[in-house]
Amino acid sequence: MKYLAAVRYGLMATSENFQSNVEGLTPEMLVFVHTIRGVESGVIAGPITSLDREVKGLGEILRIATEVDLNILRHIREVKEPEEASHCEERIRERNLQMKLVGVEHMFSGDKIIFYFLADGRVDFRELVKDLARRYRTRIEMRQIGVRDEARLLADYEHCGRELCCRTFLHSLEPVTMRMAKMQKTTLDPSKISGHCGRLMCCLRFEDAVYSDLRGELPDRGTIVATATFEGEVMGHDVLRQNLQVLRNDGNMETIHLSEVVERRGRRPRSERPERSERHERGERHERRERPERSERSERGEKPAAPPAKPPAEPAAGPAPAEGSQKEKPTDGSAGTS
Repeated sequence: MKYLAAVRYGLMATSENFQSNVEGLTPEMLVFVHTIRGVESGVIAGPITSLDREVKGLGEILRIATEVDLNILRHIREVKEPEEASHCEERIRERNLQMKLVGVEHMFSGDKIIFYFLADGRVDFRELVKDLARRYRTRIEMRQIGVRDEARLLADYEHCGRELCCRTFLHSLEPVTMRMAKMQKTTLDPSKISGHCGRLMCCLRFEDAVYSDLRGELPDRGTIVATATFEGEVMGHDVLRQNLQVLRNDGNMETIHLSEVVERRGRRPRSERPERSERHERGERHERRERPERSERSERGEKPAAPPAKPPAEPAAGPAPAEGSQKEKPTDGSAGTS
């Protein structure tokens, strides 16, 4: 019988699906899996399902970890990896390399040690690799990571109080855009929608699919909709609640649920739209705050035109001004005299 289970393994907490013939697998069980890097330990991170046939391209769960395996893993985590990290940092300082060591991963089989580091640009670490290989007599891999991977390695809990999504169930770190935050109508303050890595939080991306599906069911702004009792123009949405803000034909604003819409029509010509000023005159609830009067041009957002230049006035005939009553500005850069 074949089984399928998601397993989280490695220092980067990578989550992938694996197949297995091993019986008795349960969630949160420590197992050994075969990956492209070799034999690694991991934790089953989801329910176990049965498979009718073997699936090509999937890794395999080899066996369940024993007490001896747990002791070996504990020795690697508590003794070997701290010593390897300390020695690597010492060699980095001696060679004056512009890099920051973030983590060390010692493979269970012992045939490879991976050093994760941060750097602003490319770093020539060839001599460092030789030093490490000479000491540990095994394969050495230097892997440069970004700030999101650093948070994945070092951080634990997010603003919401839950463990980081990238450490629990996300398979890969996909780009997150500000458009996703706008779709979900979250605050656009970067300090409130950024995670430990300083980038936009990953939950904005994996929740975006739900928001996109819900938004696709709502009519666009400006669409004419009809309910059992009135007709009006859609002015806004509440995506999660599936509510619409509708401007009725009589000028009132009303909030309705999508299920109340019985008919959707095209956009109304601008000339036929109800005047909002009528609502203001009636003193209704949705009136805007009074604003100071402005010119019609500024109401349209246009800059007021500069006044036409006046022609220079001709000097009036009359007696010459008294001496000292007027001073001329010097035009040649010299100081004026009175």
